[in-house]
Amino acid sequence: MSASFPGLVLASASAARLRLLRAAGVVFECEPPNLDETQIKADMAATGADATELAGALAHAKASLVASRRPSLAVIGADQVLEYAGQCFDKPGNRDEARRHLRMLGGRTHRLVSGVCVVCDGNLLWSHAETARLTMRPFSEEFLETYLNTAGPETWDSVGGYRLEGLGAQLFERIDGDHFTIQGLPLLPLLRFLRRKGMILD
Repeated sequence: MSASFPGLVLASASAARLRLLRAAGVVFECEPPNLDETQIKADMAATGADATELAGALAHAKASLVASRRPSLAVIGADQVLEYAGQCFDKPGNRDEARRHLRMLGGRTHRLVSGVCVVCDGNLLWSHAETARLTMRPFSEEFLETYLNTAGPETWDSVGGYRLEGLGAQLFERIDGDHFTIQGLPLLPLLRFLRRKGMILD
């Protein structure tokens, strides 16, 4: 690791992102930013920003907030946005919202955009975004209720109301995109940047 970058911090509360980085052998600390995203989303919507721009802005805001508390450390920020028919979706938050989201997405194709960046001492060192396209199969109301009952509250905390690595796989008929991007972190481009900068072994 370069002497200029004594450590890495992941600015995220996402268990999936933490798991992906750890499984890849990256040594880092984890510090959730506890960022209120409401104003950022409102400002971006007012300017007509698309899902890619929104994911990038949220990732940058998270990394910048943690970087302001952790001088001289390289902070990784990431965020994911689901977009369908020009609308960006938030996490459902409860069962009724999860049901509504899934009914809207059933039988249709939506996009998942994952943005990632690295910030150090207030400077944006690198940013990247990748998009996956996912097509849900048409499903019955009986299946939907069974799915919500079985998958439980974890679906409410996932954008779109599903986790593809679990029971949510049964919702889909086609997926075009990188596995890591779908889980919320474009891992391979991030690792490539970290190697190039000497933050992990090349």
